[in-house]
Amino acid sequence: MSRTTFFEVEVLDGRTRQQLCFLDKVEPHATIGEIKSLLHKSYQQLYPARQDLKLDPKGKSLKDDDVLQNLPVGPTATMYFRDLGPQIGWTMVFLAEYIGPLFIYLLFYFRVPYIYSHRDAFTSSPYSVVTLACACHTCHYIKRLIETIFVHRFSRGTMPLRTIVRNCVYYWTFSAWLAYYINHPLYTPPSYGDMQVNYALAIFVLCEAGNFSIHVALNNLKAEGGPKCRKFPHPTKNPFTWLFFLVSCPNYTYEVGAWASFSVMTQCLPVALFTFLGLIQMTTWAKGKHKAYTREFKDYPHLRMPILPLLL
Repeated sequence: MSRTTFFEVEVLDGRTRQQLCFLDKVEPHATIGEIKSLLHKSYQQLYPARQDLKLDPKGKSLKDDDVLQNLPVGPTATMYFRDLGPQIGWTMVFLAEYIGPLFIYLLFYFRVPYIYSHRDAFTSSPYSVVTLACACHTCHYIKRLIETIFVHRFSRGTMPLRTIVRNCVYYWTFSAWLAYYINHPLYTPPSYGDMQVNYALAIFVLCEAGNFSIHVALNNLKAEGGPKCRKFPHPTKNPFTWLFFLVSCPNYTYEVGAWASFSVMTQCLPVALFTFLGLIQMTTWAKGKHKAYTREFKDYPHLRMPILPLLL
């Protein structure tokens, strides 16, 4: 009968190199997640989601499902700890990021007192485009909430508090800024009238449907293969997913298209700026995802671009 070889795990502070704890007789099949739980017993405030462990202070973070005996370590493993800061569950993240803009915009649409002049309180705009813009903005964020709760699958169960604060400032501020001008009593409709509004509205609806379709397709891909299975997405029978023939991240393509059409429909500069900043950020994400696909899959389609077909 063979004897089990146990490991010793020394956890050091990544900045000061001081020893935080020394774990004796750790099972070789123990995962990093289990080691985090053991560290949590010594430091109650450092719950597992708040911990980041590395084999090298400047190296990559270890995944929770990494197995100790499969790591390049000897009988005594030295790991370096970094505190990720307070973490918030995804449910609170969704409420903060998406419900905020949803209700902030409605405050401006209904012109509650103290936003505009006293005589304009609870009045409504005579232009139908203002009502359409409110409907589009509201449906967009309701869609995001539905996707977040029922569609998206996240690799992490929490998000750092500082990231939530930053995201909320971004979404809430832009929501208030664009809502202020679109619902302002002096707002004037687009230059080309109903034709500009209707065409932009049609594109907005198509892009929102496309965005939702891509998120469902990505969710189905993860559900079919499981968390360990690595596949890249392909077009399905849904025509909205055919954009996968040309780009790696069509969800971002549709997202940019929706906000670009919303900019045209409202002819509002803050919306255009929000769209432009969103394009920059989503292009960065898409390039990262595209690079990861091409590095991992040798048969990845060469025609695909990160976010804009044939361009970017």
